[in-house]
Amino acid sequence: MTTVLVLAAGPDAEREVSIESATAVAKALRDSGRWDRIEYVEIGADEADSFDPGAHPGDVVFPVLHGLWGEGGPMQDRLEAGDRPYVGSGPGAARLAMDKVATKHLAARLGIPTPDMGVLGPLTDAPPVPLPVVLKPTHEGSSVGLHLCRTPEEWAKSAAEARADARATGRAYLIERLIQGRELTVPLLGVAGGGAGGGAEGGLEALPVVEITPAEGVYDYEAKYRRDDTRYTVEPDLADGLEARLHRDAVRLAEALGVRDLARVDFILPTDGPDAGVPQLLEANTMPGFTSHSLLPKSAAHVGTDFPALCARLVELALARRVPQTR
Repeated sequence: MTTVLVLAAGPDAEREVSIESATAVAKALRDSGRWDRIEYVEIGADEADSFDPGAHPGDVVFPVLHGLWGEGGPMQDRLEAGDRPYVGSGPGAARLAMDKVATKHLAARLGIPTPDMGVLGPLTDAPPVPLPVVLKPTHEGSSVGLHLCRTPEEWAKSAAEARADARATGRAYLIERLIQGRELTVPLLGVAGGGAGGGAEGGLEALPVVEITPAEGVYDYEAKYRRDDTRYTVEPDLADGLEARLHRDAVRLAEALGVRDLARVDFILPTDGPDAGVPQLLEANTMPGFTSHSLLPKSAAHVGTDFPALCARLVELALARRVPQTR
């Protein structure tokens, strides 16, 4: 018998999204009919220091957790301490990808364009890059804590709020040049064999690009998860060679990060200015969402992998790393 342990919730800001994603994953795994038993466990918001995945049954673990603790290394440390395979990246890749500043530095070393940036310090009285800028937490996802600053007044107000939040929570903040353009994302999925990442000696394949078009404003938390007027276009109309470039840059970055099994790499495509038509890396996500609004499932379905098959494939990739028991 094979039991899959699905983990949800935890102490991160994206707790509710994690519950929605993990509930959908558990149902999909049951619907796939591939596994004997699916165990679903919600981690309490106050269990960051005490939660032990080894206390719950399962031959393989699917940690559908979003945020610094759940996908940024601490949970992966706990999973590594056990003897069970798990879906997703290991602790090193998880930490590196969760750090937007480190990810952008790595992209620059790889020759992948990324918007100019700096970090918010206690004495930063002016943005290190010209307005307009984006001010956002360095180690959060789902646009948590996002500020758009187009005027000096907006900058002063947002910087004061971010500093207060940093003092209260310990969050670090990134300051990034705001680029107007098309929001594009490249979902990545592991394949068995062929290089680093993925399952046992597996690699990563790029799925069709998805364009995100909010009905108004920016693609913030509300537009991602609560509103139904955001438009998603799989395989949008792009200039010749652009999708291939996005695929290539996403895979190169993910492999350099050490990502395995799944990821999503986000870009902005400037529509004017000196960088017009040149995709700019924004960030990488090592545990994309699995909600009704999420982009990896949309892209996978576009190429014939439905949601139950997608979740089952991820479990199979993890099981391929299982160390045979010697007698």
